[in-house]
Amino acid sequence: MDVLSLGIYVVDVLGRPIDRFPEKGKLALFDELEIHTGGCANNTALALARLGISVGAMGKIGTDAFGDLILQTLSDNGVDVAGIRQDTDVSTSLTFVAVASDGERTFYHYIGANGELCEGDLDWELIKTAKILHIAGALVMPSFDGVPMANVLREAKAQGITTSLDTAYDATGKWMETLEPCLRHVDIFMPSIVEAQHLTGLSECREIVELLRNNYDIDTIAIKMGENGSYVSTRETEFSVPAYSVNVVDGTGAGDAYVAGFLAGMIMGWDLKATAELASATGAACVTAMGTSAGIQNLEETLKISRQ
Repeated sequence: MDVLSLGIYVVDVLGRPIDRFPEKGKLALFDELEIHTGGCANNTALALARLGISVGAMGKIGTDAFGDLILQTLSDNGVDVAGIRQDTDVSTSLTFVAVASDGERTFYHYIGANGELCEGDLDWELIKTAKILHIAGALVMPSFDGVPMANVLREAKAQGITTSLDTAYDATGKWMETLEPCLRHVDIFMPSIVEAQHLTGLSECREIVELLRNNYDIDTIAIKMGENGSYVSTRETEFSVPAYSVNVVDGTGAGDAYVAGFLAGMIMGWDLKATAELASATGAACVTAMGTSAGIQNLEETLKISRQ
């Protein structure tokens, strides 16, 4: 397969519009309720499949209705689910997403099965078939973050697999303490600007990249900046790519869609600028519909966004 998406798999329950929460003990109404699969690894896998890339999923879910929904959705979209483990002792991870009128999101998260994913759950025979191993959701997998994740990334690189890493927001505040062992074994690193700032203590993209490359020798770094586009850097070049103008309905999953577009461009052998433009277009497609994947189109339709 082209890409194996290893990490967090979640069910998202979205309510919209929710601009404020009621006082304790009070009731408030909202207009729209939807249930979608989510989680960084899930979102990236689905978007890759929509773009025509051969992709597999690897992670842990519960043996419950939400877990079944994740498996069914992945399978229906052509994602290989052989790497997904179902655990009878823990429930599938769930996030309640309150979507404001302007598309901004607030999250309540139950860590569930993702918190139990560990090195022993991984199928190395499956990992070895991938050209790129993408780990999505670093910093919110307590049994896998840190040294175990570093071990997997190191072994993947030793097997000649390209390694890719995307982070989540670290509510524990440990940031670099947790992630540092992993970064030395990463070929492609794609954090959000907020995550990158917390990790490095720096604010400007160029400074962040310089520190990451000097300390950890990461080849390709793409910093996602939402409506401000992205900053992409390799040892040879650096540039910014704009966020394409679309009708924003829901920003959930846009960063994961960006990652999918970037990995798709890499798999197809595109140059870095075209790859980053595809990433930006995929992220833009994502925000045009509720949920993390409803807005994602095929490659041809996605490219139309970047050509507007």
